[in-house]
Amino acid sequence: MVARNYLSLNTAILLGILFIAIVFRFHKITLPLVDGFSWREISTAMMADNFQQRSWNIFFPEVSWTGPGPSYQGREFQIVSYLTALLYQLFGWHDWFGRVVAAFFGLVTVFSLHRLTALCWGEIRAHAAALAYALMPAAIMIDSSFLPDPAMLALVTLGVWLFAKYWAGGSGWLLPLATVSFSLGVLSKPPGIAAGAAIFYLMVCWILEKKRKQATWVFLSGLLSLAIIGAYFSWAIYLGRSYPPFHVAGTGGYIWDYGFWTYVRDRFYFKSLWNTSVLWFYGYPFLVLLAVGLWIPLSRAEDPKQRTLSAIPYVWLTAAIILYLAAAGEITSNVWNFHIFHVPIAMFCGHGALLLATLGSRTVLTPAMVLRSIFIVAIALAWSTLPLVRTMKKPIAMNGKLLGEELARLAQPGDLVVAIAPEVGDPVAVYYSRARGWVFPPGGGDAEWSKFVADDATAIAQLEELRAQGADLFGVARNATDKEGRLFVEHHDGVIDHLDRTATKLADFNNLLVYRITRP
Repeated sequence: MVARNYLSLNTAILLGILFIAIVFRFHKITLPLVDGFSWREISTAMMADNFQQRSWNIFFPEVSWTGPGPSYQGREFQIVSYLTALLYQLFGWHDWFGRVVAAFFGLVTVFSLHRLTALCWGEIRAHAAALAYALMPAAIMIDSSFLPDPAMLALVTLGVWLFAKYWAGGSGWLLPLATVSFSLGVLSKPPGIAAGAAIFYLMVCWILEKKRKQATWVFLSGLLSLAIIGAYFSWAIYLGRSYPPFHVAGTGGYIWDYGFWTYVRDRFYFKSLWNTSVLWFYGYPFLVLLAVGLWIPLSRAEDPKQRTLSAIPYVWLTAAIILYLAAAGEITSNVWNFHIFHVPIAMFCGHGALLLATLGSRTVLTPAMVLRSIFIVAIALAWSTLPLVRTMKKPIAMNGKLLGEELARLAQPGDLVVAIAPEVGDPVAVYYSRARGWVFPPGGGDAEWSKFVADDATAIAQLEELRAQGADLFGVARNATDKEGRLFVEHHDGVIDHLDRTATKLADFNNLLVYRITRP
């Protein structure tokens, strides 16, 4: 009876943590795709649109910002966008459906992280780790964004937990389930491969224990998983290199691209990492908890099997750090790639919080421990979670959405649009126009599309080329600024003069301009 009540208490705590995670991930779930991750979210959303409107073939992901198409790109396996497209088919189009799909994957991560931590470090630390993840600003933001990363982390965490449970003596069916889940996770986003270090570590432990039969099955399952992953991404690279705009996502920015000494000279982008950690993703409270959790390890377990399992968070974190050292340029440029870190970070933050709450005491659930726990959670909420999530969810691309909606109002069926959002290169205005078209300057492949060209003559030539390809509407947000801080309406005032002479002005507001491009 005591054991049954204890299990019921743990289940109730887990359900409470899941409820907290739901509250934070579904708060403002209907926010348009105009937050700090707008650029990447819009590309994912466009692929969902094209699955539902043009082709359900999941192996041909397509965006809408490079003309009439086809605009196939080399992308990760489109689990989030495909599920969202199915929701569009069933319930109609809503831009926030992708956030809902991502949030549900985030809840899978909370559950799987809890069970993995319980297996490695026990139920008490599982509660602390899951709560840390539920409240971590970075996890909340990514789990409620229209991105593939929530599916990646959910599926690889589920796969590692299922495999660890199998390794600890669970049913043989856990191995194929773990293989499928982990493989889908890595297909969803390649950084998930770092979590495979935990599975490899447990396989090596079996080899050292002379359990060759079990290790052989794991080895064969791993080879099958890697073969499927390798085959898909080989296809993705081929697809991206075969169709305009010849774009393969996630290529560039690695240590072999920039060179080892460039990474050394830039100190492996640690300044960018620190700024992202403090100002966006974690804040000082979570960084302190992480430092405490890493500095003071758990007591050494007496059971050899438990000692092996207790090392999984360290193995995962080490593999993620190695991944960062090899891909710091790419990861710091596209910060949602840090999501692979968030399972071990949450585990160590939870351990650190428990250490501070108990202050070394072996007794838990004392009044002093409960009060200290409440204080730690309150500090984390007030100093990290609430202000940082509010910062990340600021609607910085709202003028781009308004421009897109104005284009949608003015467009005729089949029109192609050219649009410049507040952040040059962001296809948000094309997406909300509900049409196909181009960002400006036109980008893709090796082309630079976040910076204006040097002179008006070149920009006018680009515009005339788009006119020849069938562009019908041209729209620009008045605050459209490239990565060098140049306003379009000032830097390219000659382009505006050219449009005034050759096109028909349809809208002239304090935040946007729209022209209908007339044929020669």
